[in-house]
Amino acid sequence: MTIGLDRAERDVEQHSVALKKPLGLRDLALTQILFVVGSTWVGTAAKLGPSHLFFWLLAILLFYIPQAAVVIYLSRLMPLEGGLYQWTKLGFNEFAGFIVAWNLWLLSITVIALGGMFVTTNISYAIGETAAWMPNSKWCVSLISCALVVGLGWTGIRGLSLGKWVHNIGAFAMLLVYGALIVLPFVNLMRGQLKQYHPLQLAAPTISIFYCFNIFSKLAVGALSGFEYVAILAGETRAPARDIGRSVVIAAPIIALMFILGTGSVLAFIGNQPIDLIGPVPQTLRLGLRSFPIAGAIASVGIVLMTVRSISSTSVHLTGSSRLPMVAGWDRLLPHWFSRLHPRYKTPVNSIIFVGAITLTIAIASQIGAGIQEAFQLVDNAANVFYGIVYAILFAIPVCGAPIWLRAAAICGFGVSLLAIFFTIYPIIDVPSSFVFATKIIAVTMIANAIGAAIFALGERRRRAAAT
Repeated sequence: MTIGLDRAERDVEQHSVALKKPLGLRDLALTQILFVVGSTWVGTAAKLGPSHLFFWLLAILLFYIPQAAVVIYLSRLMPLEGGLYQWTKLGFNEFAGFIVAWNLWLLSITVIALGGMFVTTNISYAIGETAAWMPNSKWCVSLISCALVVGLGWTGIRGLSLGKWVHNIGAFAMLLVYGALIVLPFVNLMRGQLKQYHPLQLAAPTISIFYCFNIFSKLAVGALSGFEYVAILAGETRAPARDIGRSVVIAAPIIALMFILGTGSVLAFIGNQPIDLIGPVPQTLRLGLRSFPIAGAIASVGIVLMTVRSISSTSVHLTGSSRLPMVAGWDRLLPHWFSRLHPRYKTPVNSIIFVGAITLTIAIASQIGAGIQEAFQLVDNAANVFYGIVYAILFAIPVCGAPIWLRAAAICGFGVSLLAIFFTIYPIIDVPSSFVFATKIIAVTMIANAIGAAIFALGERRRRAAAT
């Protein structure tokens, strides 16, 4: 068994030789911050009211820390291009590896498809009230989605020598915006615009426990997730066994503080008003800066930076989602067409084009017959099911053979992942029919994974036929 694993690892490393390796520790740490810190989750957490800190800390204890520990352990043990796909394939079998990669790929293409919604919402906030129509215009969202995917596809083909700067700039933009978001309540407190502000005050839940744990599961698997993603690019990292784990250690405390203090800021300014679940940060910046003489200009700059972050984060998803078909092609589970590299940039050009085409289809189709908030929640909830499946498998890998403390952590993470899958069918906004909404998500998840299993079976049959 050990000989077989060693041979499989050598095969992956041999394929990875052709790839360029531009990523260092700084790039990985910034990408972790960019990728994990979403702009929407502080709005979701704010729906918990003053009890948000309790649920953030619970999610950190039961999911965030276990996730970091498992990713550090596996990235040092198997620093291979494809990351979680390789970990699952070598830890269990090829079918499990393919299904986890399939769900991670589905997550990424749905997130890329949502990129147009995020960018459109941020642009409308930056322009002001005259552009309030933009997020509700399906044509506008579709056109911006097309421009986003085409631009990022071109960047993806050019490779991570360019792409890492897109990601680094996005991370710095995110740090600047969250810095402003976190400081803003203190500035308003000093100016007398806020009477009081207690961002780290623990409070017991005052609303339905069922509702609170619904959002808790989304905070864990939705907000506090993503450390495993940069491991997909291990073959394009100069020292993956060392630097992927270090990037998690550097980024983890920064990310936790950004989420907790950012949620406090949203509550300080929005309070009991309706929260825009797509753009809570730009909504908060506008409210927090309204008493300043140049409030509009300052808020617009902050919102432009959030737009840069959204574009950069989408680029990370496109990069990772194009590598997963490439490594499956190495194992001949997909046609070699997906593994073909650009002669100059050494990137999987065909895979990138394929991902771009699929995401544009989803971006346009997700808006048919639904308002923008419902379309966002439907696609986003389906993505959370995919991610819940991914994390359930991730936490199952070290349950046997790992140190006992890591196994205990993995069991906690596994339980939270299952909870997230259960709760994800319940929308946290008003929709015409909760039953229809849940049915759509369940149907999408089951059909998507059935398609994944069928693709794997076809790949196996094609591989057997080629071997005879």
